[in-house]
Amino acid sequence: MRKEKVLIIEDDKHISKLVKYNLEKAGFDCTVAMSGEDAFGELGKTQVDLIILDIMLPGMDGFEVCRNIKQESKLKNIPVVMLTAKGEEVDRIVGLELGADDYMVKPFSPRELVLRIKAILRRGKIEETKKDILTAGNLSVDIPRHRVTVKEKEVELTPMEFKLLVTLMERPGRVQTREGLLSEIWDIHAEVYTRTVDTHIKRLREKLGQAGKMIVTVVGMGYKFKQEDDED
Repeated sequence: MRKEKVLIIEDDKHISKLVKYNLEKAGFDCTVAMSGEDAFGELGKTQVDLIILDIMLPGMDGFEVCRNIKQESKLKNIPVVMLTAKGEEVDRIVGLELGADDYMVKPFSPRELVLRIKAILRRGKIEETKKDILTAGNLSVDIPRHRVTVKEKEVELTPMEFKLLVTLMERPGRVQTREGLLSEIWDIHAEVYTRTVDTHIKRLREKLGQAGKMIVTVVGMGYKFKQEDDED
């Protein structure tokens, strides 16, 4: 059985060895790249299931690496976990807005990192028992194909944005709290800002255009999905 492949983009040899050791101990197959340039060389020849990305890299920094990954059609669906010493909220928000699936600050717990990675990969395997196609007005979501269209025009979403949309659409009219979404979508109880949910919702609405209005903010609580013709 093929082991899930993790690419570690980290120029600190001590940290890369620590991460690699703990992930391989947990059953993953790992490769280390010391720079963004080296990472893209590796991505061009190897199937990768998840990327661990430092921000402070030589040459191309981690933000630029993440941006380029999410703009590349063959790479955009690979989950990215940022692992960095830059712990300011603005850095977290920038990373998440660029499409990172999670953000951890150094020093970190190797065990928590492994748990988060397993949770992210588990989320990516959408259950086959779910309804294959979700529709609302001009919005259509093909779950098995990971394809979203508005007025038959394809909309490109990150894996987290896709999961958020599916979760909301599967529960029309039901309020989903920020804390509940954090627990279910990010699938781990840790210190993660509820701003993470707001950031992803904002970007999701922008990408969906007019259809994004069906994602309604419930003040003081969270969000719900409301069909265009639903009554309040």
